[in-house]
This record gives sequence, structure tokens and C-alpha cells, in this order.
Amino acid sequence: MKQPDELITELLKHLDQNPGREGLRETPQRYAKFLEEFVQNQPPKITVFDSEGYDEMVIQTRIPFYSICEHHLVPFFGYGAIAYIPNEKIIGLSKLARILDYFSHRLQNQERITKEVAEFLAEAVQPKGVGVILEARHLCMEMRGVQKPDTLTTTSTVRGIFKSDPRTRGEFVQLAKAGK
Repeated sequence: MKQPDELITELLKHLDQNPGREGLRETPQRYAKFLEEFVQNQPPKITVFDSEGYDEMVIQTRIPFYSICEHHLVPFFGYGAIAYIPNEKIIGLSKLARILDYFSHRLQNQERITKEVAEFLAEAVQPKGVGVILEARHLCMEMRGVQKPDTLTTTSTVRGIFKSDPRTRGEFVQLAKAGK
């Protein structure tokens, strides 16, 4: 079985008239290292604390994320808003960004990341509700195909009270927009 850098070398032979030139000599190793670092992330270590009676929405906005489109193998990137309403537990604040990183650092699609983040958070702290909104630019749309630069794709998912109570969902959407 060929090593990743060998496969990338083969690909470069098909993409460039002079794959042995100085600028490309170490590209297979660099690209293989990038891919390995990007997709070999570990699940976040979750820190959970007693909510001490806090039962209002916790929301983080403008959480940057990067991923690789599983259909075209090019990047997509953007910002996320993640919210939850504690039941009995709260999660360490840095963990929200770590959860988003964990699910985005792989070959993915935006819809799945949105869903996986919500499911993970719901399982980790069993809150009254969870909401996730991702807004991203997809280079597969900007550089190829339809070629529409700066197009944003927005995905959202809600669980629990965010789904059953329109006021809670509205507050989440409003706070997510205000955080931009």
C-alpha cells in the first residue's frame, strides 16, 4: 500500500507539467502532514460543572471553524453559534469551540457538522435545549462549478426547548445574529 506522500506525488504528476521543480519537491510531504494533522484530532475532554441554579441561555457566537468538503476535497470555513440552556450542568466555555473543531476537522459536509455538534452537546450536559447555527463559505462553490464568490451557506439545528418553544428559538436566532 502506498504512503500518502507517494499518492500525492502521483497526483502532482497529473496536475503539473514539471512536478519535480523546486517549489513542488516537498509538497507531497507537507500536504500529507497537513491532512494527517487536520483529520487526526481527538475528541474534546469535556469539563462539566454544577449549574448552581443557572437556567438561562448560554451562547457563543463567531466561533471560527474550518473543514474539508467530502465531495470535492476543498476547504469550507466560517463561523458557528452554539447555545444551550442548562438543566443541572454547565460545560466549560472553551469546550463549545473544541466540540465544533472536533466535528469539523475531517472530511465533512456542513449539515452533518451542525447536527453532530448539537447531539454531542446534548449528550454531554443533558441541557433543556441546544441550538447550533453554522454559516460558511464553500470553496467548491466559489472556485469551481457555479463559481459564486462570497456565497454563504447557513445551517441550523435545534433540540429540546429550542425546538418546542418559538420564543426560545427566536431569542437564540436574535442573539446569534447580534453576535456577528
